[in-house]
Amino acid sequence: MAGRGNPPEGTPDDASGGDDEYRDDYRSVVFDESFIKAARLQEFSARERMEDEEHAAVRNRAFTPPGDATDEEQNGTYVRGSITASRQGIVLVLLIVLAFGTAIYMGIRNPYQAPPEPPAEPMRNALLPLAPRDEVPGATPADLFQHSPAAQFRAGADGVTLPPVRRTRHFSESQVLSSLTAAKEYIVTSSLDPSVLSGNSVRDVRIMLDPVQHEQFDQSMDHPRNDGRHSATGWMVRFDPSKTALADAGIRVNGTMTVQEAGPDALEVVADHVFVYAVRATDEGEGQKAAKNSSLFTVRREVRFQVDREDLRRQQLSVLQVSMRAGPLPCSADMSGALAPLLAGEKAKDDGAAGTDPYARGRTSASLCGLLSTSSQPSPAAKKDD
Repeated sequence: MAGRGNPPEGTPDDASGGDDEYRDDYRSVVFDESFIKAARLQEFSARERMEDEEHAAVRNRAFTPPGDATDEEQNGTYVRGSITASRQGIVLVLLIVLAFGTAIYMGIRNPYQAPPEPPAEPMRNALLPLAPRDEVPGATPADLFQHSPAAQFRAGADGVTLPPVRRTRHFSESQVLSSLTAAKEYIVTSSLDPSVLSGNSVRDVRIMLDPVQHEQFDQSMDHPRNDGRHSATGWMVRFDPSKTALADAGIRVNGTMTVQEAGPDALEVVADHVFVYAVRATDEGEGQKAAKNSSLFTVRREVRFQVDREDLRRQQLSVLQVSMRAGPLPCSADMSGALAPLLAGEKAKDDGAAGTDPYARGRTSASLCGLLSTSSQPSPAAKKDD
């Protein structure tokens, strides 16, 4: 039988060295003590297997903590594995902390900024004065209305009617109704309210506007100018109280309102109305004589509104564009601050052909002017009935 130090088949015949030489040849396949101690599996002894036939052939070796191990074991696989695992854990934690710190630093230096909201579109307005061919007819307000195209118009806010209300793709029926109601309220206040018409009040109009338009509105009130964006008469109809007064509170109105989507988040409302005012000279006072010297002043006013979801919540709106044709008016007068109609018995001066230099730089001060049709004026029968 082979010895402990010899291979199972005995010492080879051609082995020229002794046991030491043989051990050197097989040293690479011999399990040394440190290898055995590092093994995680241990085979049960023959007695253990005989006592329990169902017992497994091997078992896991219990891990010996480094503190209880021998000096040799502390230098062995367990100690080295624990140190290696600890180092890897520390490195992993450091990497996580470094990544987290870098993310915070980059967030502070370069914080994410949401794209800025587009600036509010400013209100744009255009006023075309209409000059009469002849003398402005004068009579009592009732006679003037009766003999004019406004005879069948409704009086006051009753003439500002809402269209049938239907839901749209992105807005409910109630939201569409709210936008139309807000637009009607603006039209009534800015075109029919006596305090607004006389120039005594602007607050009631201002509070209905989206706050982003307040600055433009205030500039138009404080320093009106004929630049297409800062006319007070673009935001409201108002007369120069030193020259013109209402002769009758029953303003005649006729027109239409339409609504459609301007996108998934906004509605566009267009109000197109004709307003007919009975006016008189302020210095004539009141009474029957003053009433007989009344005249009609007609304004065709088209206002385009935008109402977004925030406006619906606050019951406000934005005025995008206002187009007005009004007469009888003189062509050369500046109407950006207040309207100064030609009154009964007055005629338009021949100032409609004011020269315009196309070579001049900048905005021209000359106004475009239209001719007020005779058919739009009260008929001469109004005077004959006096």
